[in-house]
Amino acid sequence: MEKKYVKLQTEIPGPKSREILERRNKYVPKGISNNCHSFVKKAQGALVEDVDGNCYIDFAGAIGTLNVGHSHPRVVRALQEQASQFIHTGFNVMMYESYIALAERLCQLAPGEFDKQAAFFNSGAEAVENAVKIARKYTKRQGIVSFTRGFHGRTLMTMTMTSKVKPYKYGFGPFAPEVYKAPYPYVYRRPEGMNEQQYSAMIIEQFEQFLLAEVAPETIAAVVMEPVQGEGGFIVPDKAFVKRVREICTEHGILFIADEIQTGFARTGKYFAIDHFGVVPDLITISKSMGAGVPISGVIGRAEIMNTAEVGEIGGTYAGSPLGCRAALTVLDIIENEQLNDRASNIGDRVLEKMQLLAERFEGIGDVRGLGAMCAMEIVKDRQLKTPDKEAVGKIVKAAGERGLMLLSAGIYSNVIRLLMPITITDDQLEEGLQILEEAMEAVYKNDPAISVGGE
Repeated sequence: MEKKYVKLQTEIPGPKSREILERRNKYVPKGISNNCHSFVKKAQGALVEDVDGNCYIDFAGAIGTLNVGHSHPRVVRALQEQASQFIHTGFNVMMYESYIALAERLCQLAPGEFDKQAAFFNSGAEAVENAVKIARKYTKRQGIVSFTRGFHGRTLMTMTMTSKVKPYKYGFGPFAPEVYKAPYPYVYRRPEGMNEQQYSAMIIEQFEQFLLAEVAPETIAAVVMEPVQGEGGFIVPDKAFVKRVREICTEHGILFIADEIQTGFARTGKYFAIDHFGVVPDLITISKSMGAGVPISGVIGRAEIMNTAEVGEIGGTYAGSPLGCRAALTVLDIIENEQLNDRASNIGDRVLEKMQLLAERFEGIGDVRGLGAMCAMEIVKDRQLKTPDKEAVGKIVKAAGERGLMLLSAGIYSNVIRLLMPITITDDQLEEGLQILEEAMEAVYKNDPAISVGGE
């Protein structure tokens, strides 16, 4: 297939990128990871150009931050207009209407037929931290339950709530107290001989047992759940599990918090992924694609819960900045006007269809899954044993990058290839990116005798 969008002028990384990389290695700590070793010059939609003139298709989307694409013209105009008026006053010093307008719109969009309020912050981790604070203040309880394989951030509290030890937690303890991990369904890795319905019933029973054996429900302030686990490997739970967890929370006066930081803003074909499961959270945390690349996050929830915090108890210097609020308002307009929820569903159908075809070619693909435009392949050494193949994923991501496709891995075993392309990607760009993914997999599997290849 002739490449229409990918244009490689040099090897990757090119000479200019390598020169800057030397400076990066000298002045920036290695603890900050870099998936790609090239440096961006400009980006538009689903295309990125580096400083050496190499053009890439972006299937990473800044880890799910760019649902409306890079530098959407409407977002750029909104930011330029805002910057020409004022950049920052501090909402707690002098307020601005865009903060109110954003809170109003999000409260109207969020699930639940009850009064809601919203508060804004800077990052996803801050949103989760503040949701925990609000939940504890409201319930007068301390316990927080998250789930195995979940990811909620890198701050002390959110790192404690996160499952993956390396690289997120190792050596950074002691951790925050009163945080507990509950079981979360992983259908692909269910016990042999058990169907999905039986497995769901087993996980539900394990969750109920967890509240007897690990922590008393009357001490729990909130259960925090990703409707689809992001860093955990794009794992989609079944409705019965999510509904039963919600029921248990209601029975015991526990707040149910949906962490929509990666799943929100049309990624799964709805404004909020939790809408797929027919349950209504008490609080929702949001960030990433909310601001199209401008830092902003938030918590949306029942008004009586959100209003528990007293004056000055939540907020921050840059929390809900004017630039972030204007960007987020524009994102909501774009989602509506460009029908991105429908577009995400269409993209997801096409991507999953392609992944199924790839699975027929490559024995290393153990599972294909997703919800809307949040799709992934789990790579294994053996389909029967389901042994995770982290090495193959690393090679595929590298081979794709060398061919002009930006990819990300995920999963507790780092053996999942996840796709987070902008939902504004064109059909031609999507097809070219998927073709490059296939070429990368073919190169890796054919050139490595330790990695098995299926029939062609």
